[in-house]
Amino acid sequence: MGFDRSMALASSAFTALIPLAILLGAVLGDLVHVDAAERIIRRYDLSGAGADAVNLLFAPAQGGSSPSTGVFGVLFLTISVLSFARAAQRLLEQTWELRPLSVRNSRNGLWWILTLAGYTLVSGWISAVLGGRVAGLPAALCQIPLTAVFLTVSGRLLSARRITWRALIPFGAAGALLLSAYSWGAALYLPRLFNSYADRYGVVGGVFAMLSALFSAMFVLVVSAALGRETADELDRIRQHRQPSEHEVRQEWAAMVEQTRSRWRRARADVSRHRRRRSTS
Repeated sequence: MGFDRSMALASSAFTALIPLAILLGAVLGDLVHVDAAERIIRRYDLSGAGADAVNLLFAPAQGGSSPSTGVFGVLFLTISVLSFARAAQRLLEQTWELRPLSVRNSRNGLWWILTLAGYTLVSGWISAVLGGRVAGLPAALCQIPLTAVFLTVSGRLLSARRITWRALIPFGAAGALLLSAYSWGAALYLPRLFNSYADRYGVVGGVFAMLSALFSAMFVLVVSAALGRETADELDRIRQHRQPSEHEVRQEWAAMVEQTRSRWRRARADVSRHRRRRSTS
C-alpha cells in the first residue's frame, strides 16, 4: 500500500506542481524573479543535458494565448492542484482511519495549496542562501523546524481538523527529520540521475528523473505518516498507563517483519523487471 500511495502522490504532485510553477513564473515575473527551472538547476547543481532537460520541461509555451484558453488553463490547473490535495488528504485519512471527505474538504485543500506555496518559497530561499555549503547540509538542517510546522499544519487542514495537534506533532517531527535527510541525499544523487536520464532519453529523461525524485519524497512522507501515527498511539497508551500483553507485542512484531519482507521482495521484483527492460531496449 505504501508504494502505491507514494506513486499516486508523486503523479498528482507532478501534474499539479509543474504547471503551477510555470504559471507563477509567468504571473509574478514582473514583480519578483520566479524561475523554477533556474532554482532546480542551482539547488542540485545540474549541468549539461540535465540542465537543458529541466529548462525545456519548465519552459512556458511560446506565442500568445486567447482569453478562453487562459480561463480553461486556470480551470484545469485548479482541478489538478485540488487532485494533489485530495491525494495527500487520502493519505492522512487512511493512516488515521478517518471517514473520507473527498471534495467536501476542497476549501481546506485550497488553503493547504496556499500554505504549500508559502512553504516552497521560504524553503527555496533557505536553499538559495545556504545551499552551496557542504552539499546543502546547513540548508537541510535549517529547514527541519519549518518542515515540521508545515506538516503539522497540513495534517490539521487536510483532515478538516479531525486530527488533534497532539497526534500530529510526531508526524511533523518524523517527517521533518526524514525529509531533511532525503533532501541532503538528493542533493548528492539527483545530479547524476538527471544527467544520466537526460543523456539517454532527452527531455523525457528529465520527466523520468523528476518522477523518481518525487516518488522518493512521497515515499518518505508515507513512512513519516505511518511512523507518526504509531508514535502518537504509543504515547497515548503511555499516558493512559495501558501496556499491551507480550502476546500482542509478538503478533505486531511478526506482522511488521512479514510486511517488511513482502515489500522488500516486491521492490526487488520491480528492480529486476526494470533492469530486464533496460537490457532488452
